[in-house]
Amino acid sequence: MNRPATISEMQARYGPRYRWLLLLSVMVGTMATIMSSTIVNVAIPDMSQHFTLGQDRAQWVTSGFMVAMAASMLTTPWLLMRYGYRRTYVGSMVLLLVGGISGGFSNTYALLLAARVAEGLAAGIVQPIPAIIIMRAFEPHEQGSASGLFGMGVVLAPAIGPSIGGVMVDWFGWRSIFFMVVPFCLSSLWLAYRYVPVTAPGGVAANRRGATLDWRGLLLVGTGSLCLLNGMVALQGDAPSHAVPLLSAAAVAVVVFVHWQRRMAGAGRQPLMNPELFGYRQFAMGTVVSFIYGTALFGSTYLLPVYMQLGLGLSASYVGSILFPAGLVLAVTIALVGRLANRQPTHRLVSIGLALLTLSFLLMRTVDLSSTVWLLVAWAILGRIGLGFILPSLNIGSLRTLNKDLLSQGSSTINFIRMLGGAIGVSLCGIVLEWRLAAHGDSLTSAASSPARLAAFNESFMMLAGLCALALVAAWQLREVPAAARIDPKS
Repeated sequence: MNRPATISEMQARYGPRYRWLLLLSVMVGTMATIMSSTIVNVAIPDMSQHFTLGQDRAQWVTSGFMVAMAASMLTTPWLLMRYGYRRTYVGSMVLLLVGGISGGFSNTYALLLAARVAEGLAAGIVQPIPAIIIMRAFEPHEQGSASGLFGMGVVLAPAIGPSIGGVMVDWFGWRSIFFMVVPFCLSSLWLAYRYVPVTAPGGVAANRRGATLDWRGLLLVGTGSLCLLNGMVALQGDAPSHAVPLLSAAAVAVVVFVHWQRRMAGAGRQPLMNPELFGYRQFAMGTVVSFIYGTALFGSTYLLPVYMQLGLGLSASYVGSILFPAGLVLAVTIALVGRLANRQPTHRLVSIGLALLTLSFLLMRTVDLSSTVWLLVAWAILGRIGLGFILPSLNIGSLRTLNKDLLSQGSSTINFIRMLGGAIGVSLCGIVLEWRLAAHGDSLTSAASSPARLAAFNESFMMLAGLCALALVAAWQLREVPAAARIDPKS
């Protein structure tokens, strides 16, 4: 008996439970990509020592991954249309597997960096796929529950990964970190051949001779992202004047990219990021929230461990134990809020989440060198509850009003914008922290912490609180509006 390959054949074979099996299949692969993006950070000090890397070269282990991931996200709709779900997903998992194994066996920095870029390309292609599946395979009243279940599984990777990764680095060395994705990749490949259909979005056959990839747009995205990240890093260095040409080049790339996408759409061709998407008010506002949310999320993910270690003087293992409960609470919250997303308006849930996240940043001012550790745990958990309200709601609310033909591009676009915000957020926190430390007459090179150092960290948290408060304004615009309120994308 032939194995079912199309969506209709699989639905006939597995019945109503098939959509959940499909979601589980892509969830395992997404967990692998998220783990590859976060867990390597705990091994960077050991890798830097092994390859004798300075800070400027070591940061490319992370930056190279992020640039590759951001650029490849926008190729997902084209890949799905041309090769279908299964070929695209399997190809990405194989690339991630090769990247992980190559990274683990790397004997030069160049090979290590190439492995990270390969992992980033795979991660970028995979991450928009689950949202597309949720919007297409599930009924509207099930989408919140599906998003909550998926989110709960996915956040366990970054919640548990760094803790396990720290132990593995201590016991087996930095190479072991790269091999952690191998079992996830192998499992996802088995699940893909069993449950992921060969068809393209919409259930139609993949058109292998379809529209060509907008490689000019992709080149502009890659160049702009590269200049932006390097420019932000240069602002933190000893020669901030080097940042001006890089950031200017990034701005020029954005302007040229927007013009090129409009030209492609006007000519009836397939642009990398369809301007028509931003004619939907909820999607347009959702991208604004996603960008600011990504900035605050990734920025705080960087700032919190630095604050605990260099501000409060806690050990790395102690920091992991503090953040671990917050990660578990996040997973549970996402599952519960996913059910609420079926019944509650998106703007309400996202606004509650942003308000809680803002409050958690503001309350960091109450922590000092004499505070009990449970106060820090409480504020970390409060922030993760806020994230739990946002994660399962934002994508659904932003994508729900889109025409089905735009779902693939909508998912890849909103993921790209959130990732771009995250890349900026990490550098922004570093820039603000250095600025405020200098203003208070302190630096992180000093062995002991001080009230001045804590004041600089507090002001950095205030910046993140201000960003979240700003996102609240855009989040309120996510409420559903009549069709007449739709913006004309060509105006």
